Amino acid sequence: MATLGVDGIASGLDTASVISALIAIEKNQQTLLSKKKSSAESVVSSLQSINTKIKALAEAAAAAKKPTAWTATTASSSSTAATATTSSTSTAGSLTFNVDAVAASQKSLSAAVADGSGITSDNPPTFTVKKADGTYASVTAASNSLTDIAAAINSGDMGVSATIVSAGSGSYRLQFTGAETGTDNGFEVYAADQATVEAGSATRVDATTTRTASDAQITLWAGTAAEQTITQSSNTFEGLMTGVDVTVSAVEDDVTIDVVTDADGVKSMVGDLVTQMMSILSAIDKGTASTSSTNSDGTSSVTGGILSGDSLVRNMKLKLSESMTYPINGKSLSEYGINVDRYGEVTFDEEAFATALAADPQGVATAMQELATRIEDTATQYSDPYEGMLTQSLTTRQQEVDSLAKQISDWDTRLALKEEALYAKFTAMEVSIQKLNAQMEYLTSALDSLNAE
Repeated sequence: MATLGVDGIASGLDTASVISALIAIEKNQQTLLSKKKSSAESVVSSLQSINTKIKALAEAAAAAKKPTAWTATTASSSSTAATATTSSTSTAGSLTFNVDAVAASQKSLSAAVADGSGITSDNPPTFTVKKADGTYASVTAASNSLTDIAAAINSGDMGVSATIVSAGSGSYRLQFTGAETGTDNGFEVYAADQATVEAGSATRVDATTTRTASDAQITLWAGTAAEQTITQSSNTFEGLMTGVDVTVSAVEDDVTIDVVTDADGVKSMVGDLVTQMMSILSAIDKGTASTSSTNSDGTSSVTGGILSGDSLVRNMKLKLSESMTYPINGKSLSEYGINVDRYGEVTFDEEAFATALAADPQGVATAMQELATRIEDTATQYSDPYEGMLTQSLTTRQQEVDSLAKQISDWDTRLALKEEALYAKFTAMEVSIQKLNAQMEYLTSALDSLNAE
């Protein structure tokens, strides 16, 4: 707020400096509020960061406590002739089989021609694909050029793609390739409409077959009384084992697929819980750590961290640490590779966990699910978006920050009004002094005149 004043015209005082000093004294309260707001914002920021980490821990623990997290499997193959993928329903097991045949799509060629007119003189031409199941698909090209013929077939829902291939000496062939494998997906291509093809008077365009559509075939338990052959159009045998899909790519005997519990996956899952927990505890330690400094007079002083003295933070650290380190059913977590030293540092011994898991998979799974449940319950107690103790504390603290911001803003208005009032008072004072000075000059002049007589 701009203020116009009369600066010491009559009194000779540095009015602006006097008013500035008086406002500075008044502003001390606002400065204290600003410092308090800054400190409160630092606390909120630190707690928000910790709360985010705790939410992530709760989510990770919720995933780890699910039984399906401990039945995850991974598959391996004894040969590159076959690969396998597992799902949530997969169970451990092993299966050996022979790959007798690999499914293939049909590939056939047109005659070598100089241009599209060598395939059909119709312009524009219609092409019809007769599929192995007796159905038809037709498309009409923009012209009888090879480019337009290939474009029309490729853009239509024909189940066949066309490629122009140089055949040398200025000639070209159209190569037709089936979109799907298996004998059910064989085809014939004709330069005619469906009615002409059905009448038997159309000429087949793809007269030369370079690869016949074929099925995939595997044999289970070969050479035994239980020998069984499975034939299908796709190279992927879905559900060949419970929850396991097997894809074949080459002919080979005695291919073995092994499905085992995903030990590395569950080991990583438990390790992540430990890592996340330590990240939270470290953040709390950082916020509560005290720092020492030397004063100008040589004495030392200790300053507490921004979270020091907060009972909620102190209790939160204790409860989270207990959820990760307390025994389960009387067994120390060190038996599962989770160790805690005398400083409260939690570490994860992967080898010890792997050994325990191999010795008793179900026992380890049960114990770790209980651990995950305990961690989730504790983490949720603090980070629940509605009832979490830390969440509620953050809400209260943010309200305090907002209140301080409003008070600081109110002080801006108050100080501006105060400054304006001071300028008005000092201006009035200068005017009064000027009047007194004028009167004094008049009286002095009058007295001088009387004395002169």
